[in-house]
Amino acid sequence: MGLSKTTLVVLVTLQCLLSCAYLVAAQGSWALLNKNAGISSMHTAVTHMNTVIMLDRTNIGPSAIKLPNGRCRQQAAERISKTDCYAHSVMFNPANNQVRPLYVYTDTWCSSGQFFDNGRMVQTGGDFEGNRKIRTLQPCGAGGNCDWVELGENLATGRWYASNQLLPSGIRQIIVGGRNTPSYEFYPKRKAGEGFFNLGMLGGYNNLYPFVYLLPNGDLFIFAVRNSVQLNWNSGKVVRGYPQIPGNPRNYPSAGSAAMLPLTWQTNFGFAEIMVCGGAATGASNSGNANAPASDSCGRIVATAGKPNWAMQNMPIRRVMGDMIILPTGDILIINGAQNGYQGWGKANNPALNPVNYNPTKKQFQVYAKTNIPRLYHSTANLLADGRVLLAGSNTHQFYTYNGQYPTELRVEAFSPPYLGAGFNGVRPAIQAYPKQIKYKQVFVMTFTVGRRAGGVEVNMNSAPYVTHSFAQGQRQMKLKTSVPAKAGNAWSVQVTAVPGNTIAPPAYYLLFVVQNGIPSKGVWVKQNN
Repeated sequence: MGLSKTTLVVLVTLQCLLSCAYLVAAQGSWALLNKNAGISSMHTAVTHMNTVIMLDRTNIGPSAIKLPNGRCRQQAAERISKTDCYAHSVMFNPANNQVRPLYVYTDTWCSSGQFFDNGRMVQTGGDFEGNRKIRTLQPCGAGGNCDWVELGENLATGRWYASNQLLPSGIRQIIVGGRNTPSYEFYPKRKAGEGFFNLGMLGGYNNLYPFVYLLPNGDLFIFAVRNSVQLNWNSGKVVRGYPQIPGNPRNYPSAGSAAMLPLTWQTNFGFAEIMVCGGAATGASNSGNANAPASDSCGRIVATAGKPNWAMQNMPIRRVMGDMIILPTGDILIINGAQNGYQGWGKANNPALNPVNYNPTKKQFQVYAKTNIPRLYHSTANLLADGRVLLAGSNTHQFYTYNGQYPTELRVEAFSPPYLGAGFNGVRPAIQAYPKQIKYKQVFVMTFTVGRRAGGVEVNMNSAPYVTHSFAQGQRQMKLKTSVPAKAGNAWSVQVTAVPGNTIAPPAYYLLFVVQNGIPSKGVWVKQNN
């Protein structure tokens, strides 16, 4: 006797539910961490204390969290609230998803930043009274009371929409570009009047949030709009120009994103390849076309090659205002953003809700499970030590606005890539012993436990970038030379060789991950010293 239509429908529905559940698990998962973090984070950075600095701008009126103990900011130059009792920066604790208000004095709108070798955040520039300001924060644990300190010294010139890069010393950073600022300078200053290089040659006087990377030879790769150069920052000379990337413009307000692909020991860390993806359609921002389809193209260029050129691929989802985050595995996660429009208040729509994974070795994209929270203008994405990706922010309005199509977003969520699926727990390494500090070229031992040994093991080292406006400033990963695992009691040990020098990994705190057959451990913080 045949099955009834009702039975068939039930069986098909059950089969679909089972397969759909499996696919969602296989494509990653989402979790809401905090329904109201108090601010919509425009700038986010993960500290070596496993706390997270979140920072907005000050000229927005009230946020959703007040400063503690009745404290108020008295700022005569402030254009919105000269007496402001609300916080515009918070410290987020991923361990319990709680926030603590921080105090910032001058406007940090579209500013930039980077960690120094001692873990101290240096945050530079902003708008109006904050345009030349320098702020620091020495991170503390979740129970600490660390806060922003505004320095008395100023930048040489105003920096709004600039990009920062830590230099090989670990105690100096270069600040590149910005609105009406086609130059660079250093903090701490090396000498008066620094800033030899005119960025206007890269495609316009306003080079906003240029993509800046420290190359293995110590020079900088600087990309703005569609053009890029290799700059010897020490002499101020452009070593060479690169071919123009095909297609659309890629920097603010066109808002593509970029990543330097992992540096590897197999090439002695001398092979540096830059990947630039997405952005607004050509002319979209000039014409005010918020419906223009974003770009789906990505370009890869070997910045260290003798005759470099762009190799192009298409993403499965077009994207503007996306973030590109290097995962512990060395894959690139492309997340956040929209499929139409460009950067600005109310200038984009059709959110890109699905993250996309890119495997640089296989040159393959994979679409992951989608979120239900749009992350558009002024949103961020950061890698956490446990392998999750933290998502915060999105404010498509001039002020905090809680109604309309894309309201100001105060929720914080995390995306867990497929490698965090419970089905991999049996082959997931757990780091047991490691050095807290390492020297260049040092050979050191790490031990880990694992339920079952399966496949190859590698140790990868990720920096802690400052993320804002679709660019993770200072982001890099180094794949370290790692021996075949040897049994060590109930654990396994590997010998690991540190990178050869400070142009590969400037002195700073980094996350070390043990990755077995594509499944990473939780990361541990190590201090890379000279």
